[in-house]
Amino acid sequence: MSKQRVEELTKLLNQYNKEYYVLDKPSVSDREYDRLMQELIELEAQYPELKSSTSPTVRVGGAILEGFNKVQHEKPMLSLGNAFNEGDLRDFDARIRKVSPNISYVCELKIDGLAVTLHYRDGQFVKGATRGDGVVGEDISENLKTIQTIPLHIPYKDPLEVRGEVYMSKATLDKLNKQRAEKGEELFANPRNAAAGSLRQLDSRIAAKRELAMFCYAVPSAEELGCQTHDESLQKIEELGFNVNPNREVCDSIDGVLAYIEKWSTNRFDLPYEIDGIVIKVNQLNEQQKLGSTVKSPRWAIAYKFPAEEVETILKDIIFTVGRTGMVTPNAVLEPVRVAGTRVSRATLHNEDYVKERDIRINDRVIIRKAGEIIPEVVKPVIDARHGDEAPFEMIQDCPRCGSELIREAGEADYYCLNIDCPARIVESLCHFVSRDAMNIDGLGVKVVEQLYDNQLIENVADIYKLQKEQLLPLERMGEKKVTNLLTAIENSKQNSLERLLFGLGVRHVGSKTAKVLAAHFETIDALMQATFDDFKGIAEIGDVIANSIVHYFTQDANVQLINELKALGLNMSYTGVKVSTANEANEFYGKTVVLTGTLATLSRKEAGVKLEALGAKVSGSVSAKTDFLVAGEKSGSKLKKAQELGVTVIDEEMMLKMLGE
Repeated sequence: MSKQRVEELTKLLNQYNKEYYVLDKPSVSDREYDRLMQELIELEAQYPELKSSTSPTVRVGGAILEGFNKVQHEKPMLSLGNAFNEGDLRDFDARIRKVSPNISYVCELKIDGLAVTLHYRDGQFVKGATRGDGVVGEDISENLKTIQTIPLHIPYKDPLEVRGEVYMSKATLDKLNKQRAEKGEELFANPRNAAAGSLRQLDSRIAAKRELAMFCYAVPSAEELGCQTHDESLQKIEELGFNVNPNREVCDSIDGVLAYIEKWSTNRFDLPYEIDGIVIKVNQLNEQQKLGSTVKSPRWAIAYKFPAEEVETILKDIIFTVGRTGMVTPNAVLEPVRVAGTRVSRATLHNEDYVKERDIRINDRVIIRKAGEIIPEVVKPVIDARHGDEAPFEMIQDCPRCGSELIREAGEADYYCLNIDCPARIVESLCHFVSRDAMNIDGLGVKVVEQLYDNQLIENVADIYKLQKEQLLPLERMGEKKVTNLLTAIENSKQNSLERLLFGLGVRHVGSKTAKVLAAHFETIDALMQATFDDFKGIAEIGDVIANSIVHYFTQDANVQLINELKALGLNMSYTGVKVSTANEANEFYGKTVVLTGTLATLSRKEAGVKLEALGAKVSGSVSAKTDFLVAGEKSGSKLKKAQELGVTVIDEEMMLKMLGE
């Protein structure tokens, strides 16, 4: 009897889930659903052997994982090329019709979330993974099981892979951020970050509470479903129980595509979720195969990106922040507003001159802009909206944190606090040291660093590696698990390659890329510390200013003492990155300085840089007389012009790939 009832409840609740989350047509009240779910939970607790892999109780999450396993995709999850205007789209259409003249397009909303892939065997969900780098992702199966719009079983027995986007609705994000604000936790900037953060939780019970959803948009082997077009494949998986966005449209011409884009450029703001563009795909599957793909993206699809969004809001106040170098920046405190999918309540005002040139005032109605990942900025005030109580901007003369007099050098745009003991500078330096591009210590966010500093537990970066469990447990929002994870992350960071440590130390003029150049060249911190000014000559990207800064840094007793202390604490002081083999000396790029500019078709500039460096090239960000090659992609600008003026050898992407041996 119990077995029969468990099977009945499992089938019934799974059907109710599909009606509610996929079909949006619930047939049962919330109270009745909750009653049946509770009955099933109690039965499974009493008879655990009766719980199946398709049970709806799986959605609430399970045991905490130690980490995520890597998954190699059977077919690469390629990224899409971008179009930003009508001209880009018409060029795309012309390229397509040159090879495949008789095609139609499918236009789909580009959901702003996280790409994942789902695998089914014998009708059961067996594995799910993130896109990762497109070749290898992470196994997040347990978290994906908690998403109600992902079916755990389907009426299809053959192996099947379905891809799509996991997202968080606007309403869910607002609710989640309200809860986080009440707990004093950092707010999620946008739905994409919230979805990604939720899917990377090691505790699937947390992911289960985040109310994520998924739209499916691709079947890598759609022909095996008996489909001839992409649109047919979406209809087919919809019949199998997958959630497919209903707002797609088949267009016979590029003009139809443009009309679809125009419609959703306006209507997107009424959607319950964020979209950041439109995806256009060739509909016919045989034509997709004919068109093929580059290393990076399919030739038969493109993503149209909406232009940078500008919105109006009220500038309530102007506050000042102090960076790790002592630079003081004015920032606008805004009436919260959503810009490009992000809730914005602060925006940079850059410096005193920027504010005064635009006559930006407190209480002004202002225009805010945020393009892509760029920090939101105040573009200008709406002069016609002024009502008389706006307050003109006045630059402060003393540091807002330590009270020291601010200095603005002649010819400089920024003011600086020169007090090296300024608490704001110290905290910012600590935050920089633990940041993603530096030591990458997960769990040491701004608020945690501030709490540790305020409680006199850390004053310099070495103190981070002296933290003890008993010191952390009494602190606010520092439970046993969080403390254990933090101490583990700190310990693991000791093994980082030298370039991360070097960047984290905050040597003036040494960014993450320069740090890697230095680490790869000198290989150990001792060799770098002993280097003279002349030792830096001939190193790509290391000019006199950087060389002087590094030499000066290591002549300071306090800095040498800090390095020795970090050594004693067990930090790695050597470069462990890719070493260039002498076997590469025959390659034309070996020992050469290469600059990349413009948009590459087959791989990103970062990916190209990695390949070049692996062959012994020195990849630089600027063109000079020392540059040997300029790789010019589409829309190359001033770097191409300068290279031509200096007589630098200019090659295109195709030639670069041939020289790379690809």
